[in-house]
Order: sequence, then C-alpha cells, then structure tokens
Amino acid sequence: MPLSPAVDSPVLPADAPRHRSARPTRIPGGNPVLAARFAVPPVPGTFVHRPRLAERLGDGLRTSLLLVNAPAGAGKTLLVADWLATTRLRGSAVWLTAEREDNAPGVFWAYLLEALRHHGVALPDDIGTPARADQVDHALLARLAAHLSRREAPVVLVLDEFDQVSSAEVASGLHFLLGHAGQGLRLVLIGRTEPRLPLHRYRASGCATEIRAADLAFRPRETAALMRRHGLALSAGTVRTLTERTGGWAAGLRLSALAAQGAADPEAYLKEFEACRSTVADFLLAEVLDTQPAETQDLLLRTSVLDRIHPELADALTGRPDGARILADLARADTFVEPVGHSWYRCHPLFAEILRVQLAARSPGLDRALHRRAARWLTAAGHLTDGLVHAAAAGDWEFAATQVVDRLAIGRLFTGRDADRLDRLFADMAPDARGPAPELVRAARDLARHDVDRGLDHLRRAETLLSERDAGDVPTALLSAAHLRVLAGRLLGSADMARAAAVEAARLEEDVPPGLLGEHPELPALRLADLGSALLWRGSLDAAVAALSAATEAADDPTTACPRHESLTRLALIDVLRGRPGPAEAHLRKAGAEAERSGLSPESRTGAGQLVLAALAVDRDDLPTARAAIEGAARSYAAEPSPAVPTGIGPGRARTLLAEGRPRAALDLLGGLADGGPATDPPPPWVREAVAVAVSAGHLAEGDPAAALEALERSGADGPEHAVATARAHLAAGENRGALRILEAVPERDGHGPAITVRVLLARSQAAFALGDEAAAQRLLARALAVARPERLRRPFRDAGPWLRHLLHTRPELADSHGWLPADLLPGLPAGASGDTAAADALVEPLSDRELDVLRLAAQMLSTEEIAAGLFLSVNTVKTHLKSINRKLSVTGRNRAVRRARELDLL
Repeated sequence: MPLSPAVDSPVLPADAPRHRSARPTRIPGGNPVLAARFAVPPVPGTFVHRPRLAERLGDGLRTSLLLVNAPAGAGKTLLVADWLATTRLRGSAVWLTAEREDNAPGVFWAYLLEALRHHGVALPDDIGTPARADQVDHALLARLAAHLSRREAPVVLVLDEFDQVSSAEVASGLHFLLGHAGQGLRLVLIGRTEPRLPLHRYRASGCATEIRAADLAFRPRETAALMRRHGLALSAGTVRTLTERTGGWAAGLRLSALAAQGAADPEAYLKEFEACRSTVADFLLAEVLDTQPAETQDLLLRTSVLDRIHPELADALTGRPDGARILADLARADTFVEPVGHSWYRCHPLFAEILRVQLAARSPGLDRALHRRAARWLTAAGHLTDGLVHAAAAGDWEFAATQVVDRLAIGRLFTGRDADRLDRLFADMAPDARGPAPELVRAARDLARHDVDRGLDHLRRAETLLSERDAGDVPTALLSAAHLRVLAGRLLGSADMARAAAVEAARLEEDVPPGLLGEHPELPALRLADLGSALLWRGSLDAAVAALSAATEAADDPTTACPRHESLTRLALIDVLRGRPGPAEAHLRKAGAEAERSGLSPESRTGAGQLVLAALAVDRDDLPTARAAIEGAARSYAAEPSPAVPTGIGPGRARTLLAEGRPRAALDLLGGLADGGPATDPPPPWVREAVAVAVSAGHLAEGDPAAALEALERSGADGPEHAVATARAHLAAGENRGALRILEAVPERDGHGPAITVRVLLARSQAAFALGDEAAAQRLLARALAVARPERLRRPFRDAGPWLRHLLHTRPELADSHGWLPADLLPGLPAGASGDTAAADALVEPLSDRELDVLRLAAQMLSTEEIAAGLFLSVNTVKTHLKSINRKLSVTGRNRAVRRARELDLL
C-alpha cells in the first residue's frame, strides 16, 4: 500500500524522547551511548523551504529506499530535517547520524536499536542487543524485521552521513532488514557516496527514489529567496550570474551571502566576488581537495584547466595511467566531479575555479604547459575547436593557426556552429605569430568582415610565404588560400578573380587526402556559393545558376546550412530577374525551410530573399509587403558579403515609390545609381537595366518622354524590360510605329518568364491600340491576362495607362474570370471592390486585424519565431493565429494560405 503524509502522528523534537524501556547506556565495547547522534539537526532561520524537493521526498515514501546523495555542502541534511519538521508522517520518524565506528557491525546495530527506542518506537525485549562490537547475531535482525513488518504505520529511518559506513556486513544487514520489514520500514540514506547496497536491484524493481546534486542545486528563484533571507536584495541578473557561477551549490551560495553582508555594496561585491579568496575556497579545499589521496589531488589540479575531462586526456596531463580509475571514484563519491556521457566528466565550475588558483600558486607556469598538452591531445582526437581554445590559452598561436589550415578548417571561420567562437578566439592572436597559417587565418577573419583590402594584404603575404615552399608540403594551405581568393573575388564583384580561384581550388583538391575533404563539406559549398554570387553580379546568369544549384546540393551538414540557404535565395533572385515568380517563390520556400530546420539566426540570413519578396509584392500590387521587404533588405546590408543585394535595394525601393505614385521621390533616389557599383567592375546589365527602367518610368510619370528615352539610351542595356520601357517612351512621344518595331524585335521565347512576357504583351497591345488595330490589341491583352492570372500579376495592368481602362470598359468580356485585377480596372464594379473582394466578404468568418498582420509577415517568408518577434507575440500565439487563418481560408499550410489570401485581395 502506498504511504502518504497523514495527520495522526506528528514528529516530536529530537530532544523530547518518548517512553522507552530501560536499556543499557553503553554499547558493545564499553563506550557510552551518545544521544546527540539521535538529534534531528535544527534548521536555521535562513533556510529556504523548497516545495519541489519536499514533494520529491514525500513521493519517495512510496518506495522502500530513498537516497539523498550529493557533495559536501549541497544541503542534503537540512533538506531532510526541514522535511521532517514540516511534514506530518503516517508513522514514526527516527534519526541517526552515522560515524566511522559504525563500521563495526555490533556498534552500528546497537546504535540503530537505541535510535528506534529514543524516538519512541517500542521494541519487544526479546529482540535483544548485540553483545560484541565486531558482529551481530543474524537472528536479531530477523526478529527486528519481523516486528517492523507487523506495524500498521511505517518507521521512517533516516541515516545521515551514511558515507561514513563502508562495511559490507553492515550494508548486507540493512539490505536484509529492508527486504523483510516490508511496509513497516522506509529507509532514507543521506551521504556523499553511494551505499554498498545492491542499488541495481532496487532501481530495476522501482523500489528506490534518488535525489542527487542536480536536484539539490538552487534555481535562480530559490537563490533570490536565500539572498533575501540574508538581507540581500539583488537584481535578477546578479542572482542568475551567482547561481550559474556556483552551480546552485547551497554552501557556496550561503558563504557568498555571508561574505557580501559586510560589504558596502553587496551587489557590486558579488559581481566581483573572488571565490578563491573567500571562505568558499577554504571550505572546498578542506572538505574536498585535502581529503583526497596525493595522486587524486594532482589529477584534480592538473585537469582544472579543462572544461571537460576524459580519462585519457587526464593521463596525458598527469603522465600516469590512473585517470579512468580516479575519475570513476570521484564520480561515485560525488566529489564535485560528475559524468557527462561518453566517458567524459565535468568538474563543478566553482571548484574548478578554485583549483586553477591553487594550481597557479603551487606550480607557477604549469598551466600553460598543461594547456599546450591538452591542445595537442584534443586536436589529435578530433576535437579541433576545443583544442584551439587550449592552444590560445597557451599562447601557441602558430600551432592553433596551423591546425586550422592543415585540417582544412578555414571554412569553419565563416559557417557552422563554431564560427563566432573561432572568430573571437583568433581575435586575440598575437601580432608576432608568423607564417602562412597565421596570415591565412587573419585573411579569413578580415574577409568575413568584408574588409577586402586588409584581407587581400594578409592573403598575399601568405601566398608569398607559401611560394617559398614545396607545393607538395603545403596542399591544404594552398587550397585554403584559393578558397579565400574566391571569396575576395565575390566581395570585389570580380567574376574573373572568383572563377580563376575556383578552378585553382578544384585542381588543388586532387592533392588533398579524400578523407580530409570529406570531413569538410562546407568548403565546396562555400566555394560554389561565392562563385555563383560573383557570376550573378557579373550578369552571367546561366553560369551562376549552375554554381548556385551545385551549392544547394552540398552534403546536409550544419556547416553547409548557410551557403545552401544563401544559394537558394540567390537562385530566387535570378528567377525574379528572368520574370519567373513561381520558381522564385519555390526557391524562397526551400530557403525558409532550410533556415528553420537548421536553426539559422535571423542575422545569418541574407537580404536577397527580401529583395525577391519586394519584387514579387510590387508585381502583385501588395505595397505594404513590398515596403517591409525592402526595409528588411536594407537592414541586412551589413551582413551581405557581395555587392548584388546592396545595389539592388535602390531600384527595389524606387519601384515601390513609383507604384505609390511618387515619381519625383523615385528619381531623386535613383540619381547616380546607374554608375554605382564595385570598384573593379561596372554595374552588370541587370542592374543598369533595372535603374534605367525605373528612371524612365519616373520621367514618363512626370510627362517627359524625351528624358525617359535619354536615360534608357545612356544605360547601354538591351534586355526585354529595357525594350518595353523604350517602346513605352516612344508611344508616349507619339512614335507608335517605332515602338512597334522595337517590340517586334523582342524574341517571344527567350528564356524569360511570365512577369516579363506580360509586360511585352501589354506594350504590344498598347502599340496596336495606338495604331488603331483594336482587334490585335484585344487579342494581345487577352494573352497578357491569361499569362498573368496564375501569378496574380496586377501591377503591369495598373501601370499600363488609360488605354487599358478604355479597352476593358468597351470590351468587358475581356475581364471575365479575371476578378483578381485591381478593382478600378474592372468594368461594372465601383473602386475598392472586385469579384474576389466580394468573395472575401462572403467568408463565414473574416480575418481579424491581428490575423492579417500575421498573414502579411508570413507572406514575407518569415519563420514563426520571426513573426512572433516582429509582432511582440509568443510563438504559440502565432501558431494559433496561423491555424485560425487556415481554417477561415479553407486551406492547409502557410503557403496555400498566402496564395489564397492574394486571390481574395486580402494582401
């Protein structure tokens, strides 16, 4: 039957013994009975009652054995004492503090029997008492077990400091008693080490409850309560820092509080608190370190330089083969060393801090040698980043940089989970670190910050030093240099430099062991992404697509997530340049899925995706989304390692201004952009075309076709959108046949998609209308509508001019099934209404304002977390809104919801 707290038998204070039979006042061996050992320790006024642990203890009474094991000062004893003082148990509570003399079986059992009687547990006289200190009659244990098994309410027997008892005979007797007393006994063992009971049996049968150091560790809220008990009101930040630094260790927190009480500014004192010079250090050194054998002390001191300890690494630092045994013993003894899996251990952070100070005091200068040994062991064992940390601590910068280069890890400075950590580490590299490897690492750090001039200076120095060596001796260094030169070409907008370096890198890969290449999938992914971006800037779109597509197919690894995501967004940008909104959205969806799956931070995501969203939103006449996307691209300017996105922000913003009817603002913005770009290359054709087309549209909106034509001629562009803009300028000037000739020269099948095709067809329709061929104009308009409908390309029709409205209103059948068009273009409907708006009004339940806000951000391909941050909502609230949106729009999935909302003119 499960045991639970009741109200019929309160626990009496330890100094108020109940009636007991007269017993001998001495134990076997002649020593007097020390009644103080039966006293429940008093709980101080500063003690913090922790209900979560009291509940664990109460639940533990459902099992026969309850273990409370933790290092010194963890608060084990006071926890159980407070629990007994605040809980009314269904039965009697008995307390006995163990001592070393209890290793004599007769002494232990004599004291246990006396403790039972002292706390009011009536025992029959025939149970007896041990006659000799060194043994106990097994029949006595059987009689005691039989008596306890007949009790209606259990005895809760607490044995404190049970780690003092190492006798196998005592442990065997307790195991017998616990197994045969049944529901009449609950045993609570408090100690620093595990008892010699067959714990595996208790665990396997579900008969043991365990409370360990991790359970006893204070949480920040509990730390704050403890500080208040000591008269200290600390900020949340200080409480959190103190909790983390002490690992929630109760004694460390209390000693810190006592030390701070005498300070003029306790908060400032605790922020600068040096545990190594306090009573905390005295406690740990006396209670933990000094109690260990000499070889254990030596291991603890030497391994204090490590964050994690492996037995073989410990052996490398001590020069002895006993690391596995000592670490296992320390973990079993709960001596501030705990296993963290896969044969690794961790030392308590506060203890390790004190050990490092002791190491410096006892063996000055040894720490650098230990860091150097650790660096070599860790890098040889495949733990490169950890090894580099120790090499840096040893000041061994040439070794650290050489490891990065020799192990082909130069790409890890740009991508992967350790990129920021490695960047910070090498920021402290000494200026006197010489050689090709340090120069390559310096070049990588500068290029990662887009400092091309400094990066190239370091890269040239490295290449000069490498040229003085045999190429066969430095294949990884040469390959690293080639990869960095690809990136430099990308940053400079020099496709020639990037392409030549990429070819060289591919050739050098043949000289590198395949296994080493296989360990670094980020290198080819970065090279292809950088090359593709450089080719995109040049305007070599087919070659860019080939490189970027290959980058997206890189091995699925955390280190390739950034280049894969970046390449997908640039493929989407190329789709937009080619007028293909559908494929652009598909690439953006894949990029968003990659970012969310890989956990990429918003800062690591590129602005190319925002440029794509802005272009798509303008074409669909969704100007709020376009404005937000352009601003998002502008915010990412500093994170863009190539000129394409920053250069594309101006034309994108100008298109939005033009769509808003602000041509003068657009022209002012575009002034000088046509000649802007990287120092080494002029702007590519697609940039020149985008700027010229936007400038032309601005002049046409102001009624100046001559200025529009001049801007187009000056650009030197020759793409289809340039042809359309030129034709429209000629039409505005009354040169209708000249416009038609220009449009007839545009190939219908030239690889461009519907967004360009629609504009060409509309311009041809306008030319036909101007020439009086209304039938041809109608046919071309019908084709344009059919091409635009799947993508809801509204903006080209709104920009077309009055002739389109005239044609639609005189031939309303052309607009049949095209309710997605802007309302003011549709015949028979008042402005502000459309067929799909009517459908939106017909929704059973309209979307709320907040749901529309969520939907607009979802349309920008933002993740759930980013939407939540942008609207100051919780992630769960955003998910709830998305579910509601799907239900109201009768769709499943975010992408379908966005598409349906556009069909209904909700976006």
